Amino acid sequence: MAREPHVAYFCMEYGLSESFPIYSGGLGVLAGDFIRSARDLGAPVVAVGLRWERGYAVQRIGSDGAPDDAFATYDASFLEDTGVRVHVRVRGAEVTCAVRVTTRFGNVPLYLLDPLRAEDRWITSRLYEAGTDVRIAQEMLLGIGGVRALHWLGLPVATYHFNEGHAVFAGVELIAVRMADGMTFPDAWADTRRRIVFTTHTPVKAGNEEHTIKDLRRMGACLELSGAEMRAIGGDPFNMTIAGLKLARRANGVSALHAETARAMWAHVEGAAPIIGIVNGVHAPSWQDASIRAAAGDPGHLWAAHTAQKRELGATIAARAGVTPDPAALWIGIARRAAGYKRNDLVLRDAARLERLLAAGAVLVFSGKAHPDDAVGRAIVARIVDAARRHPGRVVFLENYDIALARLLTRGCDAWLNNPVRPLEASGTSGMKAALNGLPNVSVLDGWWAEGYRPGENGWAIGDASAGDDEKDAAALHDTLAGQVLPAWADAARWRAMMRASIAVAEERFTAERMVREYFARLYAEGGS
Repeated sequence: MAREPHVAYFCMEYGLSESFPIYSGGLGVLAGDFIRSARDLGAPVVAVGLRWERGYAVQRIGSDGAPDDAFATYDASFLEDTGVRVHVRVRGAEVTCAVRVTTRFGNVPLYLLDPLRAEDRWITSRLYEAGTDVRIAQEMLLGIGGVRALHWLGLPVATYHFNEGHAVFAGVELIAVRMADGMTFPDAWADTRRRIVFTTHTPVKAGNEEHTIKDLRRMGACLELSGAEMRAIGGDPFNMTIAGLKLARRANGVSALHAETARAMWAHVEGAAPIIGIVNGVHAPSWQDASIRAAAGDPGHLWAAHTAQKRELGATIAARAGVTPDPAALWIGIARRAAGYKRNDLVLRDAARLERLLAAGAVLVFSGKAHPDDAVGRAIVARIVDAARRHPGRVVFLENYDIALARLLTRGCDAWLNNPVRPLEASGTSGMKAALNGLPNVSVLDGWWAEGYRPGENGWAIGDASAGDDEKDAAALHDTLAGQVLPAWADAARWRAMMRASIAVAEERFTAERMVREYFARLYAEGGS
């Protein structure tokens, strides 16, 4: 009997557990949530990635306040060997990969390519390692190797979903196979497009990679396609996002605002797939505390459950940071990847207003890592650490942010702060996790919050819907915290009503279960829109 055709979900990283650090940030955690929810729903999805030797860095703060990153080994013995071997020619040498699989974390089958020979492991030594050759090689194994793995596994694939541009060489492989079977390039490209959908995740330039055709040819990424054919797909330099848009029948941004931003950003691309908006979601069973879920409809029980979560976070702060914040104070969580456009340190930049905020009863609880090669992000972490040392117990920094710490913070803080440069935060899923646990959000109207914000009900907007500069947004942030958030915190009944509203909105609109259903209805279905 014929098996049901699958969606093959390609992503460079997967954040499924802190014990399995083959992720770097929000993209990976989203992918992990997606493939868990697909499993919950019994959806016909398989996932494809790479088995990284070093993925998520271990962060320690030195005596000088600067972050230091190291990469710990981890146990991967639970991965099952499928017996399939895949060969990809990289820089003129044949790279043989084992195809390993796991469903350990409540996910659909996740197939991971893993180079067998020690001399080939430079490719998968570190996720997102800098350098043209290593990055192209990584993307070749994911895309070209991933398609070949699915073929030899005998999995019937109806739709290839490229989650970001890293996987686009899968499209080159599919075209090359059709051309080898006798199709012309235009026909092969058209036939391939019918089977691909593409998700773009960021308007930030660094997230939209480019490589010269010369480098792609030297590495072997072009396969049998000519320079003119590669340029037709992605230009020269070959832009991975443009290639994704031109290889797909349909594409999506990860919120309504991000889709609008992406359509404007790529309007010049002739033949690009239409970009729709499907807002991200988070895996509620993983991120929402069970006691919060059980108590959501009862103000008294909800507050008791939240207080227990706050005590647990307080114990972690005491153990890790050596300080004990006032449990009666308003704990504001600011935890995410440290990057320039996310402005993790924005609330600290006006020293006088910071002093007044802390004196009024706020505690700022920070965590987050910068990419090891991101000097701007590392400087942000150092400034936060300096503030924590100058304001002990009122500004807290918890080092070595990971999935486990993210769970504690999005459950144990009282409110959640997000202040990116609009419109660069494509989605911002940490706020969804916090909302599921009853934390009102305080955020710039960017990403998911532009459609999740209910004025006066589940949180606050910082400023208005215009793109502001740092000075303007910092002033609006302090105005909001001092003039609206702290007074609401002082009104217990009002705060608990906002907690209930936060949970209700998040459960209704921002779960990964809803996201998976919407992908099937609007992106994967032939008649989707």
